[in-house]
Amino acid sequence: MSNIEFDKRHIWHPYTSSHQPLPCYEVVHASGVHLHLASGEKIVDGMSSWWAAIHGYNHPILNAAAHAQIDNFSHVMFGGITHQPAIDLCKKLIDITPSGLDRVFLADSGSVAVEVAIKMAMQYWACQGRAEKNKLLAPRNGYHGDTFAAMSVCDPVNGMHSLFKNSLIEHYFAPAPQTRFGQAWNPDDIAPMRDILETHHNSIAALILEPVVQGAGGMRLYHPEYLRACRQLCDEFDVLLICDEIATGFGRTGKLFACNHVDISPDIMCLGKAITGGYMTLAATLCSDNVAQGVCEGSPGVFMHGPTFMGNPLACAVANASISTLLESNWEQNVANIHKVLAAQLAPLLSHEAVADVRTLGAIAVVEMKQAVNVAEIQKVFVANGAWIRPFGKLIYLMPPFISNENDILTLTNAISAGIEKCC
Repeated sequence: MSNIEFDKRHIWHPYTSSHQPLPCYEVVHASGVHLHLASGEKIVDGMSSWWAAIHGYNHPILNAAAHAQIDNFSHVMFGGITHQPAIDLCKKLIDITPSGLDRVFLADSGSVAVEVAIKMAMQYWACQGRAEKNKLLAPRNGYHGDTFAAMSVCDPVNGMHSLFKNSLIEHYFAPAPQTRFGQAWNPDDIAPMRDILETHHNSIAALILEPVVQGAGGMRLYHPEYLRACRQLCDEFDVLLICDEIATGFGRTGKLFACNHVDISPDIMCLGKAITGGYMTLAATLCSDNVAQGVCEGSPGVFMHGPTFMGNPLACAVANASISTLLESNWEQNVANIHKVLAAQLAPLLSHEAVADVRTLGAIAVVEMKQAVNVAEIQKVFVANGAWIRPFGKLIYLMPPFISNENDILTLTNAISAGIEKCC
């Protein structure tokens, strides 16, 4: 039995049917921006391995950090033990994130980071003697992960978790922001959020959102002033603000963090994906000292969470190398160069009868189709044109590594054009 046949019969891939699984392409090597397939193709990765591999693959500095740490020790429990990689990482995160985020909780995936943030917010208010503040508020079209608390704040209608609605805690949802990034800000956009907070703030622990870019809930790019207005509303109505920067953190939108577009600081921030440059699974939930102290007032006096692989030293060592590599690079110019090519090459697709919209920001590009695409069919065309692109629903999108040059981006945009022409 071939590897591909075994995979098809026995291995369950994400968001894939066990009855009719999508085709899989076997990777045998990766370096720079390229994936090398067992079938011989060398393709440009337009997804950064689900938005994480910002430095590409087989990076010598990240490789060296992993080798050095694994030769020392790969893991120790974080309960009652600390180590230099975790200390260095937390120092870096506190230094580079928005001011006031002074406490770091290390987790092992983005969904867990969101679970931790939600748990922090609810325990914070319970320990202030306000246990009635146990609901969350989120904009529609959001996505925060696939675990249960995270699912409960994803879009309840258009998200991918409606099957579980009877098992999820019900929270409050405001209409999604409508003013697009780059448009003139319409203050009316925030009115529905204000209305909900005015009516229900006594029961709302936190507002959770993805700053500026709503990711897997629709790849929507909205005006940063909406984010600033949410910060002001949270202050006004005594509600914590959770910013989920798992997808947007570490430069993806052209700012180091999407919150930097309007220089606001949340009470709690979730990070993941690019934190290790795509090498290891790791995430972090940062919070203000006020939240950290409030969580631990009264009974039980501690924060009741502790992942087995919390603070994994191997992951922390690679994360340190990845963040240093990013900060020491010309990443802002690289992202600007990527954006310039993406915007210029994809804008003409707006004239295609099957295309509903084209939008770009930083190293992000989205071509929204009028109808859902046939993923298996269009991916064959992408691979034949030297590109790895993973659409979902009506969306064909790119989040390439920051080291991508103009030719790499042209390969990706030309593949999208070819795929649309042939399959749509």
